[in-house]
Amino acid sequence: MLGSVQNRKIFSRLMRQTLKTLPSIDAVARLANVSIATVSRVLNNSKPVSPETRRRVEAAVAQLGYRTNAAGRSLAMAQSHLLMVLVPDFANPFYAQIVQGVETVTRDAGYKLLLSDASADDAPQAIALEALYNRLADGVINLTHLDEDAATSSEVQQLPWVNCSEYLPESGLPYVSIDHRQAALDAVQYLLNRGHRRIALISTDETYRWARLRHEGYEMAMQRAGLAIDPHLVRIAQSTDYEAGSQAAGGLLALLEPPTAVFAVSDTLAIGAIKALRRAGRQVPGDVAVVGFDDLPLSAVFEPALTTIGQPMRELGATAAQMLLARLRGEQPPSRTLDHRLVVRDSA
Repeated sequence: MLGSVQNRKIFSRLMRQTLKTLPSIDAVARLANVSIATVSRVLNNSKPVSPETRRRVEAAVAQLGYRTNAAGRSLAMAQSHLLMVLVPDFANPFYAQIVQGVETVTRDAGYKLLLSDASADDAPQAIALEALYNRLADGVINLTHLDEDAATSSEVQQLPWVNCSEYLPESGLPYVSIDHRQAALDAVQYLLNRGHRRIALISTDETYRWARLRHEGYEMAMQRAGLAIDPHLVRIAQSTDYEAGSQAAGGLLALLEPPTAVFAVSDTLAIGAIKALRRAGRQVPGDVAVVGFDDLPLSAVFEPALTTIGQPMRELGATAAQMLLARLRGEQPPSRTLDHRLVVRDSA
């Protein structure tokens, strides 16, 4: 899987370049001065629109040649037999595990995966919509941050689209995830049960719902224990890579009263934190206990082996793929919340 990442990046970049040369639904919407969802309603006759709005959209379609191009590709290609997966960070092994789970299902169903490096795009979901409308992909599994644009959400609801891990609960879009808040609460409660009271949090970009929920779980556990939240013990890393975890831990070590335990919202952050602690002469878990989140394969063999929250990464991917295939069959699969577990090892 990871050995072909460079080829997948090149293919993804070529696809984005191809889409940019085609008349886009976004261009139609801008020319007609309406939303993308309204253009979709006119093209698909899915919902009524006013005669004036329909006239403007049809005029924009004719001027840009949008529908002619899309219809021609549809007749020529029928189905692409490609499924797009929007990935926030190819370097993060968490997403690699999910993609492997997706592939175990889609391969047997006769589909190949198109991995789109969402970090390279300002609007990865817009790229995915264009791929669907232009028949360059048959369906989308989205792992990236979702904004709360109601028009986009209502439009995506009509398309073969499934969210995985990241989701909007009120949008109506099908998703598979875990209970991130409860999982974080379980991790911090474990540290509390071990006698820790100065427990630090290393979080990351909280535009992601899963990061916000894990932060909330940390605060809930501390408050239930009657402990005030010390803002100096909360560090928001700029990414989830190892170096970001090391830098966050370095800041915690500089405190006059450093923490006795750290909860990191990903294993990569936790491992980076352990490396910084050890460089500073701290023993893990003797001086500082560390708990991560994900249960990556590396976490079991790293020294000390990482205590972490295990989420079923491959099952998340496989379930998302099964849900997407169901949507392609015209079904409406319900959203699912999978179980997590606390994996106790040597670091805490």
